[in-house]
Amino acid sequence: MQAINSNGAASRILQKQRGGAAVEFALVVIILLTLIIGIMELARAMYICNTLQEVTRRAAALAANTDFSDAAAMQRVRERAIFRTAPGFLTFAAPVTDAHINIDYLAVTPDGASLTASPIPKGSLPANPARNQEVCTGNPNDAACIRLVRVRICMPGGGCDPVLYQSIASLVRIPFPLPQSTTIVTAETLGRPAGVAPAPCGC
Repeated sequence: MQAINSNGAASRILQKQRGGAAVEFALVVIILLTLIIGIMELARAMYICNTLQEVTRRAAALAANTDFSDAAAMQRVRERAIFRTAPGFLTFAAPVTDAHINIDYLAVTPDGASLTASPIPKGSLPANPARNQEVCTGNPNDAACIRLVRVRICMPGGGCDPVLYQSIASLVRIPFPLPQSTTIVTAETLGRPAGVAPAPCGC
């Protein structure tokens, strides 16, 4: 009778140990998975930050040689900048899309004894690249002469609000604004064919 009681007690102890081990395993797995997902999110965030700089560099190089008055051509610039041939997300970098590529054209104007680069309002841009060359030939420091192209990563719409990082896992949140990754280059042809003279001013 004593042996039976002894075996029953040992069985209950083993069951308790198995239950405790299961709880410990579950806690360790949760902590481990959270750590792994956190590392993956951190690696993805670093990848996005590095890739955005390349995206703005590509967009600026393309925009410097693309007709700014051609909406379809400028859309292709944005798509090619994010390594696509159609609108969509930058690979592994949601929520960044072609719509987040902000392209500005800058004039270099006198500001006292120095020169300042400032964005040209859309309504004040020259009608086309040929007209821009005419304006710049007359006065390279004219407020409507496109001298520089600036590309930034911004929320669509007015201004340049930062794009917020979007986690792929709901368990791990890393709320921070993505860098604007600003790139500024010298305006080159702006899509004007080589050897074509600027159109005469109709003003």
